[in-house]
Amino acid sequence: MIEINLLPGPKRKKSSGGGVSLGISLDDLKAAFAKVKDPLLVSAVGSWAAGILVIAFFYVGDARRTAVLVEDSTRVEGEHRRFSALIAEKRKAEALRDSLVKELSVIRGIDGERFVWPHILEEVGRGLPDYTWLVAIQPQGAGAAAPDGTPGGVRFGIEGRTSDIQAYTRFLRQLTSSPWLTNIVAGPTNSTVEQDRPVTSFSLSAEFRRADSAYVRTAPVTQTIR
Repeated sequence: MIEINLLPGPKRKKSSGGGVSLGISLDDLKAAFAKVKDPLLVSAVGSWAAGILVIAFFYVGDARRTAVLVEDSTRVEGEHRRFSALIAEKRKAEALRDSLVKELSVIRGIDGERFVWPHILEEVGRGLPDYTWLVAIQPQGAGAAAPDGTPGGVRFGIEGRTSDIQAYTRFLRQLTSSPWLTNIVAGPTNSTVEQDRPVTSFSLSAEFRRADSAYVRTAPVTQTIR
């Protein structure tokens, strides 16, 4: 108990408890435990104490695991946000790449078909021998598909005249040796008279296909700006 001296005079000595006396000594505790004779009460108190210790142990362990899980969850959320941004950028780049590939395919298709007939005329003119001339070159539709499934090229027919049947044979041989022409089929030949001269009329059909890249030659285009 707390004691306060309100009377004048010499101060009283403080107790060894620092001024606070609880009124319960070790002997009192021993006496209280000695009075407890019921074993069921002792076991109940012991069970309660053990239960409190077990609950405290599990509570501390769960608190630690919860703290670790919260830390891992925060780290995973940060990585998820970062990787989501990277995936979004990757998908955006892939969409742009697919769009560019599609546009390039369309441009190549248009550009490839634009020079088909000039190329046909160049190949036919290169193989035309002396004393041989052409009357007509007409398209005949698309050619047959290739064995690998590639769509067929441009099929066309040729009608011409020659004053030497050997020249017609050379013409067929030169067309056959061209890497850009294939499926050449010779038609019938007839003797006729043009401008009081005997000539041989002939007809044939051929197919234009894009040659291997080894035969493709590119040249720079020079443009003059004034």
